Amino acid sequence: MLATHITNHRKHRIHGKFSFGFSSVYSVYSVVSPRACSIIQALNELFDLRIRGSDNFVANLQDSYNVTIRSEKSVRRHSNILHITLADFILRAGYQMGKTPLLPLLAASLGATDVLLGMIVSVSTLTGMLTKPIFGVLSDRQGRKLWIVLGTLLFAGVPFLYRFIDTPGQLVLLRLLHGTATAIFGPVTVAYVAERSGRRKAERLGWFGMARSGGYVVGPLAAGMLLLWNDPADVFAVIGGLSLLAFIPVFLLDETADGGPQTAIRNSQLAIRPPFRIPTSPFRTPAVWLSGGMEATVYIATYAIKAFLPVYALTAGYNTAQIGLFFTVQEGVHLLLKPAAGRAGDRLGYYWAIALGMGGLAGLLPLLTVASAGWMLLGLAGLFGACQALIFPATVALVADQIEPAHLGAGLGFVGTLDNAGKVVGPVLGGLLVAGLGYAGMLWLLAGLLLTGALVVATVLPKMRVGSPRAVVSGGE
Repeated sequence: MLATHITNHRKHRIHGKFSFGFSSVYSVYSVVSPRACSIIQALNELFDLRIRGSDNFVANLQDSYNVTIRSEKSVRRHSNILHITLADFILRAGYQMGKTPLLPLLAASLGATDVLLGMIVSVSTLTGMLTKPIFGVLSDRQGRKLWIVLGTLLFAGVPFLYRFIDTPGQLVLLRLLHGTATAIFGPVTVAYVAERSGRRKAERLGWFGMARSGGYVVGPLAAGMLLLWNDPADVFAVIGGLSLLAFIPVFLLDETADGGPQTAIRNSQLAIRPPFRIPTSPFRTPAVWLSGGMEATVYIATYAIKAFLPVYALTAGYNTAQIGLFFTVQEGVHLLLKPAAGRAGDRLGYYWAIALGMGGLAGLLPLLTVASAGWMLLGLAGLFGACQALIFPATVALVADQIEPAHLGAGLGFVGTLDNAGKVVGPVLGGLLVAGLGYAGMLWLLAGLLLTGALVVATVLPKMRVGSPRAVVSGGE
């Protein structure tokens, strides 16, 4: 812009000067010599051509500069997403190594009762349910990278403390501390990715979720192999050493999304906000309640299935290998289809993706009671995973698309709280429904709940949508 302004100023000054001179000479010689007049007119036209050529050169130079800047921003966004995805995969794999089967075995070796064992395993989920919104708010105010580094410190440091645990009570307290790491990483990393995803939020979040789920697949297997030759305390030390590797991609992260207007707006909002004041805007955003409520509903259904399908399948004549393969296929398909399903959500619209996924789950649940062969059960497992892949990237992208930029972490933290609530409520509600209605009755009631949610998302909510600002605009990809 500055180069263009200078060129225009120079053009008007020089061109005005020479045009006045040429015009004056032209007026004199038009009377004296027609041939001299033609020569002067040709010189004037040549000068105009050179000025226009200079303008075109400056314009082309400015266009090239803009393209270069956009290209550099795009490369930086992609590298940041890759770095945070790699860090999350390393840390989640290590955390899952320490959760299953390592944690129950360590608790049992310390003399934990069945009730206390259940508390030890679940207490980290309760930690996330209570603290995710808090860490989301803090990352909104103090920056994402600070809290990503703090979360990485907890992921890498806490595993070395398991060696000093002597009682189940101490293990509960340490699990509370360890669960804080996941409470930080949950909303903060998702907000970091969403801020850099442009118009392809659901797809990029799908890739990020795929890597995170990959940690859930790799972790338990690696822990089981290590336990063949090591005691639990040594395996936790290996987890700590592995988690230290995540600092490499974490320190390569940029703090700001693109350094553009959104960053300036966000910084100005943070500068004038009173300290320690809890924002209310995220909780007044319909997309936050919608996404959290829909995800909680899905988790209620899927976690009830995780709790009671093994028992029902055994009584129906399936063996334990087939039951385990059901959940492996479900999670595997869910993992692999997340990016493609996220892309479908970006193109179809987030409401339609959520509605199709929930409607599909509603239709599949009752079919579990009529599956009479192993291949039918595995086919249903694959369809379950596909429906879940449609739902979860779209719900998170919906929040990122509608919430204010300065409250993105808080909104995603609150969605995480509702998610964890669904995971806790699912098995409890499932048990009550099985006791009152039987296994088939539970499935039909959960299917009705999901179908109602799908109809509301598809028919009512799009009409009620208000023009809330796009939360994150970090490129036109």
